[in-house]
Amino acid sequence: MNQPLQSLWDDALAATLSEPEKLRYRSNLLGSDLRITNYGGGNTSAKIEMEDPLTGEQTLVLWVKGSGGDLGSIALDGFSTLYMDKLEMLKQKYRGLEHEDEMVAYLSHCTFNLNPRAASIDTPLHAYIPHPHVDHMHPDAAIAIACTKDSRALTETIFGGDMGWLPWQRPGYDLGLKLEAMAKSSPHLKGIVLEGHGIFTWGDSAKSCYLNTLEIIQKAADWLAENNTQPAFGGARIAQGLDAGARERVASHLMPLVRGKITLDQPKVGHFNDSDAVLQFVNSKNLQPLADLGTSCPDHFLRTKIKPLVLDFNPQAEDLEAELARCAANLDGLLDDYRAYYKAYYERCKRDNSPAMRDPNAVIYLVPGVGMFSFAKDKSTARIASEFYINAINVMREASGVSEYVGLDEQEAFDIEYWLLEEAKLQRMPKPKSLAGKVAFITGGAGGIGRATAERLLSEGACTMLADIDAEALAGAELELAEKFGKDRVASVRCDVTDEAGVAGAFAAAARAFGGLDILVSNAGIASAAPIEETTLALWNRNIDILATGYFLVAREGFKILKQQNIGGAMVFVASKNGLVASPNASAYCTAKAAEVQLARCLALEGAPIGVRCNVVNPDAVLRGSKIWSGQWKKERADAYNMNEEQLEEHYRQRSLLKRNVFPEDIAEAVYFLSADVSAKSTGNIINVDAGHAPSFTR
Repeated sequence: MNQPLQSLWDDALAATLSEPEKLRYRSNLLGSDLRITNYGGGNTSAKIEMEDPLTGEQTLVLWVKGSGGDLGSIALDGFSTLYMDKLEMLKQKYRGLEHEDEMVAYLSHCTFNLNPRAASIDTPLHAYIPHPHVDHMHPDAAIAIACTKDSRALTETIFGGDMGWLPWQRPGYDLGLKLEAMAKSSPHLKGIVLEGHGIFTWGDSAKSCYLNTLEIIQKAADWLAENNTQPAFGGARIAQGLDAGARERVASHLMPLVRGKITLDQPKVGHFNDSDAVLQFVNSKNLQPLADLGTSCPDHFLRTKIKPLVLDFNPQAEDLEAELARCAANLDGLLDDYRAYYKAYYERCKRDNSPAMRDPNAVIYLVPGVGMFSFAKDKSTARIASEFYINAINVMREASGVSEYVGLDEQEAFDIEYWLLEEAKLQRMPKPKSLAGKVAFITGGAGGIGRATAERLLSEGACTMLADIDAEALAGAELELAEKFGKDRVASVRCDVTDEAGVAGAFAAAARAFGGLDILVSNAGIASAAPIEETTLALWNRNIDILATGYFLVAREGFKILKQQNIGGAMVFVASKNGLVASPNASAYCTAKAAEVQLARCLALEGAPIGVRCNVVNPDAVLRGSKIWSGQWKKERADAYNMNEEQLEEHYRQRSLLKRNVFPEDIAEAVYFLSADVSAKSTGNIINVDAGHAPSFTR
């Protein structure tokens, strides 16, 4: 912990808040600092006098963080509210440790004021601690103490009797009773360390509880800083790692390979991390033995699995490309070994009523000299898994430096992973959207059609990499879409589709950002008009460079990733009705668009054996929101039809068979259809989105 924890409590602001609002305020302050607790981890509570809505009398109510959510952003509706007198009555229902799961169902009978927020399994842990305000945090500094072989002795040494200590026990009703017993028998305590888990701290007010939590965490961090003088993780095994550019090249190559080999029924999204903490760990002598121990804190374990997989990669090899090839060749064997290990773990530890085995692939992949990959059902989950493993790295570093790090017992780990309550939570999850776990790359992503396409694919759960030559428009599009769909699922890269190296670099960025590719939408475009005798070679080449060569370069690089993954994919070319039907004074444009259509047909043939489909969407007269209509093209088309620019949209509408205008969202809908599994049996096809134009009918 480089900088000491500082109190952010604002007395003036707190004075304006009600007691529930002070709980929310305290929670947001604690959750805003990952040194205090990890994302989604920890919980807070307050016991508050409230008016009973039925009797009108005052009654004591437990406000406690409900199931799910994150302290850093929790609002009042994120807290469960329960009658304290009813929670006390539950003690009469408790039949012992082997029956404690049934106590969770009773919690809903204690709900105050019909609050729909479900109570978490940690509710009894807060309810029975005899203090008005309680925090349960997962700070790396405290977990490092809790996860050592000498955890109890170190707790006494560091806190001098201010903190109690309880041995490891899965969170539940029984642990709540043990916390109550210790807090009551030792009223001088400021909190309790839970072995292998975290800390509970408390106070008589929201502010005193907050300050006590900071003090305990800082005390642990200060002691570790003073006493951990050992080389981290046994010292460096790799003294000189790869530079940032080389690490990125390796990640861009390996992530799609791994993604393709671990994709089963549910597509996965990747995340890459090469932070200093990660590099120190993956370059260390004790990487493999510590990785094999797995994580210790239940929150870490649930998101990172029983243990990570260390890839066989030598960053000190003289020929990096040859080493990449060797690593890729050995990947199947490593993955098979991990799956076999996981299946054996399941068979060793399963109970009579355990749920069926889940995905046997690792979540965390450690690459010496390079960093860490994480893969999960969506980008947020993959990123958070990465963050949790960094927490585990921090814990292992500190614990190993002052004692001996102890991972979670295998059977205990299994009982948490396959806990029936956890399984019930998974079963209640909504059905994934049609493009959940899919990664889309969209050229011309900052324009009208590109942005509308990104929005449509994002609405169905996809992650999108926007590529465009216009950096300013690109930044605006990314910001707008990130605000609507979350920044985890939207990324951008400036890309000139005529620049061969630039295109390759853009796809490499997509591989690092999301782990691979599933959907390629080629949409970058220009338009021009000139009679043939006025068509210069420069104008001709510009159309061919962007619309034909550009589509080729983008398709080639995208195809490489799709082939590398070997899990299929969809390519959609946004061409034009001019790819089928010529227009006067537009020979360069029409020829280039026809080349796009023919290229798509070729790719449909080459992609079919590996499940890669390629189809075409032909728009016509998409004036609104389209960048190509904001320049000279609109005037040129109006001149070609002997009308002014304001008449052009109505001209196209009347020309159509259906007498309707075509908008970017209409093109996006066709792109979505050809990208999704609903069109899984279509390739080499063309969809005209032109409101009906008889000469463009395909034959």
